[in-house]
Amino acid sequence: MARYRDSVCRICRREGLKLFLKGDRCYTDKCSIDRRAYPPGQHGQGRKKTTEYGVQLREKQKVRRMYGLLEKQFRNYFKIAARQKGATGDNLLVLIESRLDNMVYRFGFANSRNEARQMVSHGHFLVDGKKANVPSMRLKVGSMIEVREKSLKHGKISDALDAVVRRGVPEWLELDRDKFKGTVKALPSREDITMPIQENLIVELYSK
Repeated sequence: MARYRDSVCRICRREGLKLFLKGDRCYTDKCSIDRRAYPPGQHGQGRKKTTEYGVQLREKQKVRRMYGLLEKQFRNYFKIAARQKGATGDNLLVLIESRLDNMVYRFGFANSRNEARQMVSHGHFLVDGKKANVPSMRLKVGSMIEVREKSLKHGKISDALDAVVRRGVPEWLELDRDKFKGTVKALPSREDITMPIQENLIVELYSK
């Protein structure tokens, strides 16, 4: 799988928004977008011409990078969302939010989605009592995630749970911090996803 190996702080600066790609660091004064709130590169502070297509593309790139998805993965999610009932943009966001790696991040078992994806791939979690190592696995209402017994002393998990107090756990999830497990009470509605996302621009882009 393709991997982004450059500084992830450049991504936030390019999109002009905190995407919280470095976990707890993004909440400190070390955050690069607080220090240099302009795109990276030699011409980052220059004027940029913006077209309708450019605005739609940037929105798509922003969401794709926020969740750490490749272009093919993101497009496939859009195709599934378009076949479902309801608003395509809302369906798209719910599909992405229901991924296992995102749920691990939301519960606070990892400091970032990238870290969550890596930890899932390394087999640190159980889903409904069974080992799960596929980050793209989609969870349903009632699904339960728990840390494997062998991973309970993993330093990153403990550190992430200490830091989740600042970020908070969404109301549609229920975390039992003492038992290192969480339950999906419901799938999120559009109102539950508070990041500044204009999904209608993504729908317009892919509908051309």
